[in-house]
Amino acid sequence: MAAQNNTDITDTSPTNAFQQDTPLISREQSWLAFNYRVLQEAKDPRVPLLERLNFLAIFSSNLDEYFKVRVATMRRLVQLKKKTREKLEDDPSPELEEIIAEVSRQQKEFGRVFRDDLLPELRKAHIHLIDESECTDGQYKMALDYFRRNVKPLLVPIIFSSNPSPLFLKDQTVYLMLHLKPKPGQQNEQEQYAILEIPTQKHGSRFVQLPVEQGEHYVMLLDDVIRIGLPELFPGFAEVEAYAVKLSRDAELDIEEEVSGNLMAKIKKSLKKREKGHPSRLLYDPQTPEPMLHALLDRIGITTDELVVGSRFHNFRDFFGFPKFRMPNLYYEPQPPLPHPVLEKAPSLLAAMKEQEFLLHYPYQKFDYVLRFFEEAADDPAVTSISVTLYRVADKSKVAKALIRAAEHGKLVTVIVELKARFDEESNIYWGNKLEKAGANVIYGVPDLKVHSKIGLVTRQEDGRAVQYAYLSTGNYNEKTSLIYTDHALLTTDERLTQEIAKVFNFLVEGNTDHTFEHLLVAPFNLRHGLEALLEQEIKLAQEGKPAYIIAKMNALQDSRMIKRLYEASQAGVKVELLVRGICSLIPGVPGLSENITVRSIVDRYLEHGRIYVFGNGGEEKIYIASADWMNRNLSRRVEVGFPIYNPALRQEIRHILDLHRQDNYKARTSDNQYWKSEDSTASMHAQYATYDFLKEKAEQAGLLTSSETAQS
Repeated sequence: MAAQNNTDITDTSPTNAFQQDTPLISREQSWLAFNYRVLQEAKDPRVPLLERLNFLAIFSSNLDEYFKVRVATMRRLVQLKKKTREKLEDDPSPELEEIIAEVSRQQKEFGRVFRDDLLPELRKAHIHLIDESECTDGQYKMALDYFRRNVKPLLVPIIFSSNPSPLFLKDQTVYLMLHLKPKPGQQNEQEQYAILEIPTQKHGSRFVQLPVEQGEHYVMLLDDVIRIGLPELFPGFAEVEAYAVKLSRDAELDIEEEVSGNLMAKIKKSLKKREKGHPSRLLYDPQTPEPMLHALLDRIGITTDELVVGSRFHNFRDFFGFPKFRMPNLYYEPQPPLPHPVLEKAPSLLAAMKEQEFLLHYPYQKFDYVLRFFEEAADDPAVTSISVTLYRVADKSKVAKALIRAAEHGKLVTVIVELKARFDEESNIYWGNKLEKAGANVIYGVPDLKVHSKIGLVTRQEDGRAVQYAYLSTGNYNEKTSLIYTDHALLTTDERLTQEIAKVFNFLVEGNTDHTFEHLLVAPFNLRHGLEALLEQEIKLAQEGKPAYIIAKMNALQDSRMIKRLYEASQAGVKVELLVRGICSLIPGVPGLSENITVRSIVDRYLEHGRIYVFGNGGEEKIYIASADWMNRNLSRRVEVGFPIYNPALRQEIRHILDLHRQDNYKARTSDNQYWKSEDSTASMHAQYATYDFLKEKAEQAGLLTSSETAQS
């Protein structure tokens, strides 16, 4: 890759400039299509039963975040004054209506899957999710006793008539709206409304397990246990009807372009405001009486525009906490993270890195090696400095603890903490404070840019010279997500890469933009231009009648400039194969435009998160692994790092894993969410399982797995 200047540092040209003549799928509709693929996993009978329930929880959680961020943003645009709104290139109102319509359709299917598919299957598996109407007399008494002892003290109902002040509903919290009907003959026979919060957090769970009876397991939602106890909570009324509601609030911090002032103070202030953000969606039980619903709207100060029909229950994401049962057949077969063939036996990880490069693949292989990298560096007297970027870390991060220990040992520890990692700001502030107290040099992001790269650099004094050890990855330093996100990481001492990683840290720390990169693709320096140059090379080869191809795996493809280049490549005869897990605004297979482009998406047991770019380059493939998706924000407004794989053995390894995903005909979907079938219909390829088997075989060949471990995995 030829050296590139820092043109992108001042590149603020909008992607919309291309959108008028570049056919695109709406980002919003494409995201909804992705979330529907999650719902497809819940529908798929090949997925173990309780894992299907988990996918319903993922679908619900995704939708909550979508309304809190994307829909909330669109509502704010719609609510702009007319003259201001006219300045927008597109009126968001029609698309907002389309979004609500599609969400409603998916919600109905969600309800049908849960009600008609999963609940009957659970009963067949001897698990019964029952409500108050399905309890036996004995179960009813037990639930009522449980209510009295464990739930009633946590309830604080608000009766509308006795409290006329405006009502504030907490974000993402389920409430029961209550219809209180008076007893006949009472002096005041007026019906009343009340509301109470379902105390999921205080209770510790949304579920209550009842005693097992003759091998049958019984579970009740906390909502229904409360319904059983409502007559005792309101003894002065003849009947109490309950209907669930849930409010989602605007969570967009509006600081993407913030460049001045104390960013830490702004983040903390925004976090406090987040809970009080403007309502973006009120989910309600369709059985809720209309007068009752309007009484609630009046109290919380929103209109019917924010109403979305839900079901009897909300916050299905709470099903992440559904009781666990000792029924292995209802879960995925265990896939214990595998040992690396060389690193597992290496007494010193840094010493092993000095001898050769290593690729790691999570969650298939252990994340322990990343912890070893930092822990060994923290304790090694010859290590003088450690630099790292932290985007999302685990709540009890061992990586952060190792960095704290290194700082306490007197090493120069520089940590770039990204405060604008949405929904992880509070955790990042916490670890930033801990690191600062330990003596680390903590830098809270970069003005105008979000630091999304996942890099680390250790400097060690060896024989009178400084030797650098680098960690470059597609995923976060997060032990928890490393078990469910598929990512790739490179451990290297190759000076071509380590010297340029040092330049990235120099930019992050000093703000020095006078850097060129010959090997790394770095946003906002040369990532966009480097990708465009690689694309142009393939176009040139195709125009010369030579084989030309691009294979790219990523989470999202939305940048219209890159899409335009891909269309041009297709028109020139370049074969373009895309694996895009989430948003994809490119339209494949259009004659004369994109007939040489295919798009597939894999949604499966693990969340596909790794980004791999392959360019044919006239028979001498160029392969990059990166932290960046092809979105405008990643290519222009973030600090991202793409790194080449030079080692022939590692190139073969990552290419093989990519090829397994290209051949997947088990979980791969086309752009219209149809399951993709390979030309050889007799060959079955389940990529995630094949990847695990490929890496397990390597561990077996190194003698690292016993026969019992092999059988277990």
